[in-house]
Amino acid sequence: MTHPADIAPDDASPLLVWAEDGSPRSGRFGDVYFSKDDGLAETRAVFLQGCGLPDAWSGRSAFTVGELGFGTGLNIVALLDLWRRTRPDGGRLKVFSIEGFPLTREEAARALAAWPELAETAAGLLAVWPAGTPGFHRLDLPQWGATIDLAVGDARWALEQWSGAADAWFLDGFSPALNPGMWSPEILALVAGRSAPGARLATFTVAGAVRRGLSEHGFTVEKKPGHGRKRERLEARMAGQTPPKPAPHVAVVGAGIAGAAVTRALIAEGARVTVIEAERAGAGASGFPASLVTPRLDAGDALIAGFHAQALERAGDLYRALPGAVVAEGVLQLEQAPRDAVRFDKIAAQDLWPEGAMQRLDAAACTERLGEPTPRGGLMMAQALAVRSDAILEPWLAGAERVAGRVTRLEPMAEGWRVCGEGDTVLAEADAVVLAAGWGSAQLAPDLPLSPVAGQADWIEGQTASAPLVPAAWGGYAAPTGRGMLFGATHDRGVDTPEASDEASARNRATLGAALPRRAAEAANAPAGAHGRRAAVRATTPDRLPLCGALAEGLYALTGLGSRGFCVAPLLGEHLAAILTARPSPLTAEAARRLDPRRWTPQPTSDGDVDSLGSSASVT
Repeated sequence: MTHPADIAPDDASPLLVWAEDGSPRSGRFGDVYFSKDDGLAETRAVFLQGCGLPDAWSGRSAFTVGELGFGTGLNIVALLDLWRRTRPDGGRLKVFSIEGFPLTREEAARALAAWPELAETAAGLLAVWPAGTPGFHRLDLPQWGATIDLAVGDARWALEQWSGAADAWFLDGFSPALNPGMWSPEILALVAGRSAPGARLATFTVAGAVRRGLSEHGFTVEKKPGHGRKRERLEARMAGQTPPKPAPHVAVVGAGIAGAAVTRALIAEGARVTVIEAERAGAGASGFPASLVTPRLDAGDALIAGFHAQALERAGDLYRALPGAVVAEGVLQLEQAPRDAVRFDKIAAQDLWPEGAMQRLDAAACTERLGEPTPRGGLMMAQALAVRSDAILEPWLAGAERVAGRVTRLEPMAEGWRVCGEGDTVLAEADAVVLAAGWGSAQLAPDLPLSPVAGQADWIEGQTASAPLVPAAWGGYAAPTGRGMLFGATHDRGVDTPEASDEASARNRATLGAALPRRAAEAANAPAGAHGRRAAVRATTPDRLPLCGALAEGLYALTGLGSRGFCVAPLLGEHLAAILTARPSPLTAEAARRLDPRRWTPQPTSDGDVDSLGSSASVT
């Protein structure tokens, strides 16, 4: 497995310098990003007009643009500006761009300020400008029906990991003479392999190696008059035409965070969704008053650590957009064992996290943060959150048709699936089905490697006398709910029909008291009517990784999320929605493979042998 951090240089700065005319220049490559005088005009002439825009997206429900060389974001701002003015009704713009040496938000803002006419569109992009950490970053611009997936890392790695097919390509790396790796035969082959039928391509260079490379991989290449002082530029086109694909009707089984996340993502892509829920939304493991949004911390598996960093970033962006969803930002993970000190040091040093996102604290600093005496050090996860479950589930499910019923059987039809309930009633018929019912998914797909883990959490309602609660985890956890404190949880493997009990409440109070004795005393002294408790079942897998992907033609799963559901479900919901609607996924191909639900089932290969998708999975 190759991770972008293993490819990128230790210093990923572009070594930006500013010319006397205010235009930015890369000190690393010795080339300009654009001319301040005519950079926008050049972008419009070379890339937008060169790819036949806006005519190419006229009447299209979805259009995908790929770019090599994100740079200052000028090309994408110009693209978005044109899209805003000429967007087809209901159209969705997808952008995939690659940058090996990303600029900061401040540097990009200074560069883009040269064009006041783009100020509003530039501000929209700058508002979602990502951290320059390695990997894929999804940037949402729902106000314009646009989504940008920015890959920070090596161009070859990024193209190999992208699942999309571009309708237009902007090849805008630094010149082939100064940055030959961006224009290599391998890169051009990957660009061709990720081009939709009829794709258009545009670039400023007419270098012979580029012309030959594009021609050898199926593009018809033409020289065109250049812009400004450049005599010529290239336009290229793939043969064929992309046929329209109607949006599917998808039945989602389950209305917890997994079902809600995939429902939101499908609706965002224009799909029709029917959600089938046995009880109210969040009746399962997602139904507690609050949830912690924390990543799996992995010091040894770069791919899984990177996936959780990406998932946490995406979840935070989406939750912050929901009124009242985020109760608190920052979660303190306390050390549990002596080895945790070294492990936390390694995790804090990973370049997957933005600066300051993972801060090591000693025992004194933890005591100060918690307002509790503690002998433990910890890791302050600034991006982690405490969220209100109901403020997430209901808004995300709101655009779907809701059907109440317990699913007992799934029946394949000639085209699509029939979802049947008790008494053989038909609950839904749809093009595809997503199993997102947590442990309940095991009854409908018994081959899935799921195991039940029952857990009870307790809470107290009402404000306490102490300072605001800092969310903390240590084996147990304590989280603010906005109305009080949630704490727990018990962890009973193999139990699939739990009932809330005094014995489990006593265990939770003991777990809380061992780490936060003052909070435990407050809970013990709270009025009887202020106490609440609830038990539910989480679905886990042997490697503690989710199951996300296809089970059969038209049948998909998003389950096995364990205790990380509110962290990973938003990103995985978008991955499934991308598969179902034939749009680019925000996940890397390697991450999608590691999370595929068939990884535990031997798969036939072309030579008749079998290959296990789970052969590279590891338990940490």
